[in-house]
Order: sequence, then structure tokens, then C-alpha cells
Amino acid sequence: MSDQVCIKMQIKSEPTYGAGIWHFATYVDRYATDGYGEPRTVLDAIKLAGKVEDLSVVDLNWPFPPGDVSTAEVEAALAEEGLRAIAVTPEFYTGKFAKGGFTNPDPAIRRDAVELVAASAEVGRELGVDYVKLWPGQDGYDYPFQADYTDLWDKSVGAVRELAQQFPDLRFAIEYKPREPRNRMVFSSVARTLLAIEDMGVDNVGVLLDFGHSLYGGETPAEAARMAIARDKLFAIDVNDNFRGWDDDMVVGSVHLLETFEFFFALRDAGWEGVWQLDQFPFREDPVEAARTGIRTMRAFHHALSYLDREELAAAQARQDALAAQRIAKRALYRALAESETD
Repeated sequence: MSDQVCIKMQIKSEPTYGAGIWHFATYVDRYATDGYGEPRTVLDAIKLAGKVEDLSVVDLNWPFPPGDVSTAEVEAALAEEGLRAIAVTPEFYTGKFAKGGFTNPDPAIRRDAVELVAASAEVGRELGVDYVKLWPGQDGYDYPFQADYTDLWDKSVGAVRELAQQFPDLRFAIEYKPREPRNRMVFSSVARTLLAIEDMGVDNVGVLLDFGHSLYGGETPAEAARMAIARDKLFAIDVNDNFRGWDDDMVVGSVHLLETFEFFFALRDAGWEGVWQLDQFPFREDPVEAARTGIRTMRAFHHALSYLDREELAAAQARQDALAAQRIAKRALYRALAESETD
């Protein structure tokens, strides 16, 4: 049996598609402080998510925006739209935590951050989520000499270890990012995050690999995925795109089409079968159509994998023949993209 046939057997089933519920929210930036569109609650966002065909799961911010929505209300809204919560993302990166969540110099605020995450984990249990996502955006520093780097590291590792031990039945996925809102974040790359997880010494902490964060951090996302998978630590992915200079959260495949295809090839080639999840911020686009476009593109990647001549590609890679390898990948990808436009 050829390698190509084996690949076809591995990808015959359609992936599960998901999205961060914030995809359907409204946004502000430092210029349009009045926002791009009318404010939406999490219940409004769930209703919009339900309009996207083939969207099955959502990652939910917690506390549920605008902060007075109950878990029962969210559960009912998800059921009405035929959706499931795959994760909760606790918001311990707001203004209260401006000097850090897990690394704040004030021990009371550090404790508040841990307790907020713990409360979100309890909500996650109620909803039956697959993991709690940790994005400690305020944990880091902005200037040379501002902080003791060892202290930041130890506080970050210790806080996540404490949570993992408190909730051994749940998984925690760290979403790393090089910067923003801090100029330098503690969990800034796949390598640093894997090293931190090793220092934690627990089994239920892994990586959430955001494609755009990996690009923005100067990584090759396919290579980063392979590193995490090799250590059995790739718990989840978020997919989007950007111009590498900022975390633009654009529609999947809109800029780095070939690199995104390579990313999904790396996942499937390594046997990873998790949810293909959108993390797009459609500031000026219709959120439902942006989600449909992202899923349509991901479905094209899925079909392109079945057209990829794995044997021919392996031979080209063994020679490190870049032009031949790209020709093989493009042949499969362009065929699938052309077919997706006629579906």
C-alpha cells in the first residue's frame, strides 16, 4: 500500500470545525473606541454562530459577556443552536491585571487571577468542555530592568501547576504569543511554553497553537506543531492569518495560503485529529460570512490532503528539492480550491 493511499485513509472523515465565540462579537480599537457595530452579548454571539453551517463547537470567554449571563442561559442557547462548548477562556488579562495576572507584584491580585481561572474551570466542568484555555496576556514585561525574569517564570509555572493539580480531571491549554498587550510575554513561543510545561511536572497542561501567533513570533507554524505533537502536548489549535507584523486575526488562508496548507498537512501527517478552530476578528466584515469563508477554506485544505501525492512529496523532501515539493503541494491545493468554488 503506497503512502498516498495511507494518507487518503487517514483523512476520509471530515474534521470538526469550531470558532472562538468572540468571532461573533463587536470590536473596539484605540481609534474606533465607540466600536465596530452594536454591542453584543454572548447570547447574541451564540445565535450568530448558529447561522454558520458546519460549525459545531465554540470556545467561550468567561465571565460571559457582558458579565451578567448565567451558565444555564449559555447552556440553553448552545443547545438551541446545536452547538457545544469546547473550551472556556477566563479573562484574567483585563485592566485589573495590567501588571500581570499570575505574575502581578501584588499577591492579592495574583490570587484573584488563580481564583478566576479556577471559577472558570468549574463552569467548564458544568458545560463539559475539552479544556480550559489560558492566555496570560498581561504576564510579562515592557522595559529592560523592569522585572526579575526568573521570578516571572517561577510565578507563571507555579500558578499553572497549582491549577492543574487542583483540577486533575481537566486539561489546560496555554495559548502562547510573543507580545501584546505586554511588550514581552512569558509564554512567548512554542519552545518556551513546552519548557515551562516540562518544569510544571503535570500531565494535564498542553499547548494551544494559534497559527497567527506562531507567524507573528517568527516561527514556521508547521514546525511548531510538530514540536508540540512530538511531546504529546498539542491540545488545540486556533487558525487565522496576518501579515507577520501584528496579530491581525484575518480570515484563514487570506495571506499565507501555502504555509497554512503545510500546517494542516503537518497535523494530519503526525496523526493529530483535533478540532480545526477559527480565531478570526472580522472588524469590518460580516462575522457569519467570515466564518463561512474560513471553514470553506479549511475544507479545501482537508480535500487537498487527499490529492497530495505523499510518496512523491517524501522523495522531494528527502532531496530537499524545494521547487519540486512546492509544485506537488500546489497541484493538490489549487485543485481543491478550484473545486471548493463550485460546491
